[in-house]
Parts: sequence; C-alpha cells; structure tokens
Amino acid sequence: MDKRNQILGILLSVSLLLILVAAVFPIMQVRWVGSRYLFAVGAAGALVCRILEKHPKSGLRVRRLHRMEVVSALCYCLSAFFMFYADTVSDWLAFLTAGAVLQLYTSFMLPRAERQEREANKK
Repeated sequence: MDKRNQILGILLSVSLLLILVAAVFPIMQVRWVGSRYLFAVGAAGALVCRILEKHPKSGLRVRRLHRMEVVSALCYCLSAFFMFYADTVSDWLAFLTAGAVLQLYTSFMLPRAERQEREANKK
C-alpha cells in the first residue's frame, strides 16, 4: 500500500468516527448545534477520501464495490444536508442508515471479491 492510500485511510477513519460521534447526539436527544458541523465535516472528509483513493486495476465486480463506497459517502453528505435543512430526525437518519448499510455490505464483499479475483487470475 502506498503512502497516499495510508494517509487517506487514516483520514477516512477519523471522518467516519466524526460521523459516528456527531450522529449520537441527536439520537440521544442532546441539543448541541456543533454536532451538525461535526457530521458535515466527517461526511465531506469521507467523500473526499473515497474519491481520492487509488485502486489497482481490477475486475468489474471490485470496481462496482469501490463505487458503492463512494455512493455511501454521498449518502452521508445528503444526510448532513438534511441535518441542516429538515425539521425531523427521520430524513437525515434514513440517508445515514442507507450509507451505513452500503458501507457494511462493501466491507464484507470487497475482500471476498478481491480474493476470488486473485484466485481466478492464478488459474
């Protein structure tokens, strides 16, 4: 792994932690205006990291899974938008949940697809 992807991985982890911490406040009924901004910074950071990540040449399925990671980060950005401009919790929470489900799916399927691709290339 090159140094650029290592730095982006660390920044992505920090961004996702910001999203997690900032999402807990409204769910727990804590009124803090700064949580919106923390969430927005985390969502923007996750999107930038996902877009700038470099991936080696791979098959169609692996590329699709990497694009799903970008869509997950876009869901986080939409969630941040609704955090600022919607009055109900359900709007931003729906996009947060959609992004988290996509993130969870790709985190399980990406290593599996990469392993299958390596095995297919060995044959």
